[in-house]
Amino acid sequence: MSIAETTADDGPRPVLSRRHAAGAESARALLFTVLGELVLPRPRLVWTSAFIDVLGRLGIEEKASRQALMRTGAAGWLTRQRHGRRTLWALSPAAMGLLTDGAERIYGFRGMQQEWDGRWLLVLARTPESERRARHLLRTRLAWAGLGSPAPGVWISTHPDRAAEAERVLSEAGVREDAQVFIAEHVGGGPLPAMVRQAWDLDTIEEGYERFLAEFTRPTAGDPLALLIQLVQAWRRFPSADPALPPELLPNRWSGARASRLFQRQRAQWIGPAQAEWARIAGAAG
Repeated sequence: MSIAETTADDGPRPVLSRRHAAGAESARALLFTVLGELVLPRPRLVWTSAFIDVLGRLGIEEKASRQALMRTGAAGWLTRQRHGRRTLWALSPAAMGLLTDGAERIYGFRGMQQEWDGRWLLVLARTPESERRARHLLRTRLAWAGLGSPAPGVWISTHPDRAAEAERVLSEAGVREDAQVFIAEHVGGGPLPAMVRQAWDLDTIEEGYERFLAEFTRPTAGDPLALLIQLVQAWRRFPSADPALPPELLPNRWSGARASRLFQRQRAQWIGPAQAEWARIAGAAG
């Protein structure tokens, strides 16, 4: 049965919180990874029992798996069909687009900026202390876009091509009319690496890379499906935390590129067997 056969309405447009986008450990976060890795490449209607099987391999109890499915459906990511007491799930059209964009960012992330022409994206945006929602949205969405803040009201990035994304965030926060967006060059002053460390916690990001390398360099043999989901779940954190700076702005000890190569290598090893096992589970569940 293909995804086109579903008759359920599309529901609300899905929204992915930064917590889930960054791979926060929860049944629902793991479900997002399953959807992106296993369901998105070959869209189809999937029985609840197939998701319970996969999430169970990751240590998630059946009740929590069912709750994750219901909440993800209610948030607009999934449509469903009831067949008696059983349920078939499918990605909503909007969710397919968002997951595709997310997959491109996750798989294309390399742990540093490969080429940089010296230009900066500079955003000046302040929100009143009383506008807590706008302040939170501005901070979390600009950070998700890879911008860091070296001083109050100042946001920077070495990716000027993200200016349109920054402007969308300013509009969503309701501060676009009072903000300024520049493409700028550094012409003098203090050392740039010092400013970079004020904008981003590079030490914490590096520690995350070291943990990733330690966990997946010599993974124990096991279920390739579970290993794949664990790998992608762990890697998802980095595109939202690491601003992908050029080498000249990074500390001498930086494991981002090495971790990226490990991610690509291990995923290539596990993706085929994992998708084959998923096809077996999804077929058997029907």
